[in-house]
Amino acid sequence: MIIGFGVEEGSMISIMGKWRPEHHHSFRRSVARLFKVDDHHRAFERWDDDHIKLLEAEFSRFKNAVVLRATHPWERDARMAHHVINKGHPLNILVEIACTRSSEDLLGARKAYQSLFASSLEEDVAFHLQGDQRNLLVGLVSTYRYEGPHMDDKVAEAEAKVLTHAIKNAASHHPLHSREVLRILTTRSRLHLIAVCKHYEQLNGKSILEDAGVESGLLETIECLCDPPKYFTSVIEGALKEGADEHAKEGLTRVVVTQADFDMKEIKEEYHRRHSVVIEEDIKKSVRGNYRDFLLTLVARG
Repeated sequence: MIIGFGVEEGSMISIMGKWRPEHHHSFRRSVARLFKVDDHHRAFERWDDDHIKLLEAEFSRFKNAVVLRATHPWERDARMAHHVINKGHPLNILVEIACTRSSEDLLGARKAYQSLFASSLEEDVAFHLQGDQRNLLVGLVSTYRYEGPHMDDKVAEAEAKVLTHAIKNAASHHPLHSREVLRILTTRSRLHLIAVCKHYEQLNGKSILEDAGVESGLLETIECLCDPPKYFTSVIEGALKEGADEHAKEGLTRVVVTQADFDMKEIKEEYHRRHSVVIEEDIKKSVRGNYRDFLLTLVARG
């Protein structure tokens, strides 16, 4: 009834609806990982708190996906950002929101954040986050990028040299300490940054994503800005990987729901290029119940 993601609701209704009192007892005895004999009163089996939390998480996946889909995109992003800042969710979600949404939608999320939480997104990022990523994230969530067709290729080439110097000297000076790197990443249009990445590869013989390595925040930012389908495909891969933690698993819902009307076609193409299998087949193998059916419906929109 519970395998990987989600729950086979139909099977549970069919089986549990027919139970007689003795069936409850035999079921609890048969799933020792969920229930254990009470230490003080051995006449009953009590649930194991940690495993029941996992069970609750499996039941909640379909509900969470439906709520995310029904919620206005601005409110959805505002609430996800608030979870990142206040509940320890991965910072890459904040990068994702700031770098893959349109300028209007990011501005809308900031307005929704103020309305919902009586503070600004940028001030909460600046107050709650620490380390090398704080200045980057404040800049990313505060920006309003140009989205037109104009781009100066000479400037893009010059800025590729700036990034080259910063990344090549990362051992002695973190790239995110550079004001010029922060300026480029937090103000330039996506079209301009794609040109910067092209010049970087021409200068160095490898892509900036290869050179960025695991530098905190840098890789995700560049990938989200320059190649969102590649970034989102990586999130889905992490979610479907055996042994993925709960935060990684949540990425499957987040990506499929938020990108169903945008980059899903390109995400499906990237996934097929990497794995030689359509993403729907891997979702079917790993996901169960109404949650699976809802995700497949959204993926089909691409």
